[in-house]
Amino acid sequence: MTKDGVATVGTFTFRLSRRQIAAICAGNALEFYDFVVYAIFAAQIGRAFFPFDRPGISLLASLATFGVGFATRPLGAFVIGRMADRVGRKPAMLLSFSLIGVSVGGLALTPGYATIGIAAPVLAVTFRLLQGFALGGEVGPSTALLLESAPIHRRGLFVSLQAMSSDGAVMVAGFVGVILSTTLDPAAVDAWGWRLALLIGLTILPFALAARRTLVETLVMEEALAPSIAMAGTRRVVVLGLLMLAGATVANYVLVYLGTWASSTLGIVQRSAFASVMLVGLGGVLCDPLSGWLSDRFGRRPVMIIPAATLALIVLPAFWWVAHHPSPHSLYAASTVLACVLDLSTGTILVAVAEALPRARRAGGFALIYAVAISAFGGSTQFAVAGLIRLTGDPLTPAYYMLVALIIALTAMWHFPETRLNVSVRRSARRR
Repeated sequence: MTKDGVATVGTFTFRLSRRQIAAICAGNALEFYDFVVYAIFAAQIGRAFFPFDRPGISLLASLATFGVGFATRPLGAFVIGRMADRVGRKPAMLLSFSLIGVSVGGLALTPGYATIGIAAPVLAVTFRLLQGFALGGEVGPSTALLLESAPIHRRGLFVSLQAMSSDGAVMVAGFVGVILSTTLDPAAVDAWGWRLALLIGLTILPFALAARRTLVETLVMEEALAPSIAMAGTRRVVVLGLLMLAGATVANYVLVYLGTWASSTLGIVQRSAFASVMLVGLGGVLCDPLSGWLSDRFGRRPVMIIPAATLALIVLPAFWWVAHHPSPHSLYAASTVLACVLDLSTGTILVAVAEALPRARRAGGFALIYAVAISAFGGSTQFAVAGLIRLTGDPLTPAYYMLVALIIALTAMWHFPETRLNVSVRRSARRR
């Protein structure tokens, strides 16, 4: 990738520096960093805000508080996404990222139940609701701006950086979990370690806000203000895009849950579970941009379908191997291989869905599709998998769950239209 990305939209030429690209992707990164940190320290957060006599009830209350954040994502996608399609991508992104910072920082700095009583869980739930609202409105405008700023022949690569940023955040969160669990005693982790982990994510906030202020608006106002005429098959694109993103989301969340599964079901030590999360993130960092690059050369559909089909074939053997040979090494190998194959597909799903939507509805439409997929399917994955394992007693339950999601996603991919522009258009774009 060159230092700058250059694209022409209408009569305007846009140039994105690496710093600006990183700022666009920062919201997605902070979302996934917070998700993994909260999941890792759910027990400690539960004891801080919900000090019930039975630890299991405290943990459930903490997980429920985590889950309420998913409920407001579709609302944020509708409100901030529509703002991005009517007012502009840039102001919507500044608003959503500012709200993310307030919510994550607010949760980290809220005193515990022992200090302020019932106000502690009330504030925790409030910040989670605000964060869900902000995150729901973040991904649509940022993905639209990346797509519209990218050179035509590099759209896949640019948009895949969104996925790479989230996987990089997963890797960093896993690393933070390993460091804190190694260097702090349990009392320190309970008292302030989990707060430190959340605040570490906020270090990107000033940089990202400053860089986002320098972005050039990519929304062409004449198109935004003109009466919207839905392209033929838009409803079909929405339904298929939702199924593809839902399948990818479930698969990704099962992989993030892989370490917890190995620790709670197979007895592998917690430190190794954190390390497996790091490897899942590393697989995405390496393979997401490769997915985008390949899709620019060979098309969106084959780069989505081939890795997803491969993953459907190997997921059961991989989980069976870890379940029957439980060790850190088998866990690390399975985490790395499954993550790499998955991310070769998911890096392209984002650009395919965004490209297929009309520009005048792109930010809001993509935000809503993504938010519904995350809320309805991603937010319930860990609860569903844990409950099914408890119900069936089968340690391979996560693999079955992922396989069903992949089959549904593959069916949608097979019927999804090819959105990469034809070769002559791309060659013309390269010469400009």
